[in-house]
Amino acid sequence: MTVSEKAQQLVGVLPHALAGAGGVSGDALRRHLADGIGHISGAALTSDSPVAIARVNNAVQRHLVEDTRLGIPAILHNEALNGVSAKGFTVFPTSIGLAATWNPVLVGEMAALIRRQLRAVGIRQALSPVLDVARDARWGRVHETYGEEVALVTAMGVSFVGNMQGEDLRDGVIATAKHFLGYAMTEAGQNLAATHFGPRELYDVYATPFEAAIRLTGMRSVMNSYSEIDGEPVATSAAVLDDLLRGRLGFQGTVVSDYRTVQYLVERQLVASSPEEAAGLALAAGLDVELPSAYGYGATLARAVEAGEIDEALLDRAVLRVLVHKFELGLFEAPYVAEDAVLLDGLGREGVDLSATLAEQSVTLLKNDGGVLPFDPAVRRVAVIGPHAESALVNFPNYTYPASQEMLRGLATGQAQMVGMEGVLGEMSEEKRKVAVARLEAMSKIDVEQIVRDDYGAVGLAEAVQAVLPDAQVSSVVGVGLIDPEPSDLDAALAAAADADVVVLALGGRSGAFAGRMTEGEGTDSADIDLPAGQVTLARAVAQLGKPTAAVLFMGRPYGIAAVDEVVPGIVTAYFPGSEGPVALARVLFGLSTPGGKLPFTMPRHSGQVPIYQAHKRGSGDRREPADMWKGYRDMPMTPLFPFGHGLTYTTFEYGDVSSEAAEVTPEGEAVLRVPVRNTGSRAGAEVVQFYASQPVRGMTRPVQQLVGFARVDLEPGQEAEVEVVLPVDQLGFTGVDGRFVVAPGEVTVHVGSSSVDLRTSSSFAITGDRPQLVGRRTYLPRVSVRRPG
Repeated sequence: MTVSEKAQQLVGVLPHALAGAGGVSGDALRRHLADGIGHISGAALTSDSPVAIARVNNAVQRHLVEDTRLGIPAILHNEALNGVSAKGFTVFPTSIGLAATWNPVLVGEMAALIRRQLRAVGIRQALSPVLDVARDARWGRVHETYGEEVALVTAMGVSFVGNMQGEDLRDGVIATAKHFLGYAMTEAGQNLAATHFGPRELYDVYATPFEAAIRLTGMRSVMNSYSEIDGEPVATSAAVLDDLLRGRLGFQGTVVSDYRTVQYLVERQLVASSPEEAAGLALAAGLDVELPSAYGYGATLARAVEAGEIDEALLDRAVLRVLVHKFELGLFEAPYVAEDAVLLDGLGREGVDLSATLAEQSVTLLKNDGGVLPFDPAVRRVAVIGPHAESALVNFPNYTYPASQEMLRGLATGQAQMVGMEGVLGEMSEEKRKVAVARLEAMSKIDVEQIVRDDYGAVGLAEAVQAVLPDAQVSSVVGVGLIDPEPSDLDAALAAAADADVVVLALGGRSGAFAGRMTEGEGTDSADIDLPAGQVTLARAVAQLGKPTAAVLFMGRPYGIAAVDEVVPGIVTAYFPGSEGPVALARVLFGLSTPGGKLPFTMPRHSGQVPIYQAHKRGSGDRREPADMWKGYRDMPMTPLFPFGHGLTYTTFEYGDVSSEAAEVTPEGEAVLRVPVRNTGSRAGAEVVQFYASQPVRGMTRPVQQLVGFARVDLEPGQEAEVEVVLPVDQLGFTGVDGRFVVAPGEVTVHVGSSSVDLRTSSSFAITGDRPQLVGRRTYLPRVSVRRPG
């Protein structure tokens, strides 16, 4: 391979650069792909159907295979966080909603379907999942994550990655975990800002989900964080991308850049003075592929190598990693896919029932004072009031196709910008630029709300309530805007509420991608996490009417809802649940199904508590020792409003005593824990049985407790099951005083219950030894089984 051919394997190109009037342009292919290409970035961006993506794949691959000297196919990649982010594919609940199901098996089923959908159109790499441990409610991207607890993030991530890649990559899709490392815990909750962690916390907490996916599933790709750690941008840090990721974590795949990372080294972080210098720093650190298109890599990198400014061995190292992926994927043997519109459209629509199940399992009942829920399904008049009463679009957050269309509309109207897509128009020829400008002008007029109704059959919450209560009179009034100030009609809302038998308040936030007036999403972080004041005013005014009232909270991050909690007896959330979410919510509200979701994050009372999370260290956080002189805030309780793992239901569950099979366990051994759970209520329901471990150790502060295992258990009335958790002792390991991973001797208390606070039973066992023991291996998840009598 020539230096130029090698360098081209380390870059991508956006599909619009290859587009012509009637599809992919031959002239553009010859201009941009003359020496080959590594990736086609955002492969579905310019396509309006599954078959259109397949045609892009085939046109690109045919040119590369037949018309370039080496005939090396490209890897097409795309976002696939909770469904293929493209027109014509099923949308599932956002990741934080998936985490609220506490059901990794179903998340794996979703990932396996997404894998089949991606491969069918030629996409062989997914820029998913997000394995950031998210503990700061100010950060706008919490909804993309699986929450705050290492064990929950790890379980979901391992299931997603394993099912996305499959047993053999020739039938799989490369999963790309992001954002390595610590990206969800940036300074002041700001996107792209600096990350402040010592190496111990960085490894023990934030690297663990990545390491588990690497060692348990052979995860093949990682995307860097835009942030810096200890003064070094991750993209230029060999300590992070080489020593930690490849050395300690055992990673053997490719590191791909978050979009425009290399450019930001020059223009945002100012650690390099030129594209060539940025490329040299990133390549030496272990960043293999620059996305979405070439800035410092590609032709610029080739010139620097030829001039002796960058060692060609570094180029060869990265190219080898990319080519290995292409062989593993079977691209050389099978670069093309079938252009069968009927087949691809049918496959794209698969998974609607699974999406509905996941949405229903995610529904989390936060509060139910006086048993206000479920409402009587025989009720005659229902008022659905609030900014989300009539919106179908609210169910589709960032990294879904509708959100991308809303972002494009924002770009067209000047109301939005997108990190990583700067200068896109400048990369086009004049002819293509004119076409793109015309398209943007058309985009400024689109109605994304109508798109989700037409393309997905999505409805708003009021329509969903009407669907489950066909004989009721359901009225809907928006009443107030999403954010302040927006037009409001409080009088109309109160009139509708006064005329109703029960009231549903449709409150919460909106997620989007740099799309202007949102409350969360990429590029939308918040110093004040409270619900907008207009929504609180509405809730208070409705509460004064004395009607049976429940609030439905749409959210992807924790909001400050203390003011609503003061006046509303029932609160339910399904996060951002996708197209099937409103019906799932309506069914729970009126007792047609039983809520079983649990919070994957802690909900604070106030922004001043942030970050607040359940696995805080001893001597910190909201659970203090009796001798601690700090007893709480002056102006409010120090406890969360709703704790991690919290979620009520319409039935009751009784726990028996948890037992430990052995009183002592060696550092290399396993603790076997068993607990019986019985449904003592009159309804079928699901209980998420949660196991938390607590172990003080000499010389190091450890978490007050940490989640070590869980099981979602469906039980009929009167039915009992036994949950067994086989906990490898090294899962309790940590980085010791000397920087090595150890298991410490001493007593471990295991608490079991319905949330991190509602702990019903406990047991203990002792880890033997007289000093911390080095761990030759690390276990990330326990073995969990559920046994039912008979």
